[in-house]
Amino acid sequence: MNGAHQSLTPLLEIAHLEALVAIDQNRGLAEAAGTLNITPSALSHRVKEAERRLGIPLFARAHRRLEPTAAAAYLTTTATRLLEELTRAEADSRRMTGSVQRIVRIAVDTYRSYRWLPDFVRFVRAEIPEIELQVSSAGSEQATAQVEANTVDVAIAPGDRPSIRLEDRFLFRDELVFISHPDHPLASRDVVTGSDIEGVEFITYTRTPEPDREFARLFRPSNHYPAWIETVELPEAIVEMVAAGLGTSVLARWAIEDAITSGRVAAGKVGADGITIPWHAFHRRDDDDARAVVGQLVEWCARHGSLTG
Repeated sequence: MNGAHQSLTPLLEIAHLEALVAIDQNRGLAEAAGTLNITPSALSHRVKEAERRLGIPLFARAHRRLEPTAAAAYLTTTATRLLEELTRAEADSRRMTGSVQRIVRIAVDTYRSYRWLPDFVRFVRAEIPEIELQVSSAGSEQATAQVEANTVDVAIAPGDRPSIRLEDRFLFRDELVFISHPDHPLASRDVVTGSDIEGVEFITYTRTPEPDREFARLFRPSNHYPAWIETVELPEAIVEMVAAGLGTSVLARWAIEDAITSGRVAAGKVGADGITIPWHAFHRRDDDDARAVVGQLVEWCARHGSLTG
């Protein structure tokens, strides 16, 4: 085991490799020493130390010049490549880290629509360069609970969710829309009522009635209910099902705007008065970094009207 371990431990240090490269790239010992900011005597000692460690001669001394042996030529080629790669790796590492000092994990409740994220990241970098944003999939379900559990730092979620541990800021209001295939009988309706939806094949991401959604605001008051055919937990998958003509649904407009504007699905107002949902950003009360990011979210949504604009 000891022999195997020693065989993986380099005998030479970076200073020895730099000496080999400097000698190869310069005409004499003095010039090579000058590029390393050391004296010729120090460079000579460094070469002798390398030879001692390796147990082989690396140079033949002739007329104040060092003539490399075959072993030295081989080592110099390898040293040049290693030093270049190390320099690139160091530069890349600095670029990766930059001035980032803290990371804030962010998640959107229920929806996985992040078309807005690249522009928002640039917005945050310009204002708070020391903070890096990381999108977390852990908070896509019950995002505020994930913030309380410290697996997410900022949750963007619909509705008001009072909590002793969390602070929240209002971001924007968004309407729920009834979506269908463009050829569906209800696709041309600007407003879809409870009686229109009666018996219509319907896909939902949850069968649990929520107080501010279509079940409580449209189905129950009108006493008209669709025919639930599927429960698909991913709204993005629901959009694909609807676009394929396999059902209808009610979803947040901001998160599916691309599918609407591209014509893949048709969208109508839910009920004569419509249903709008407030979206908030939540963070732990003792997390100043998350509070700073939430402040940026508030400003972003004030400028664009929502996350996506």
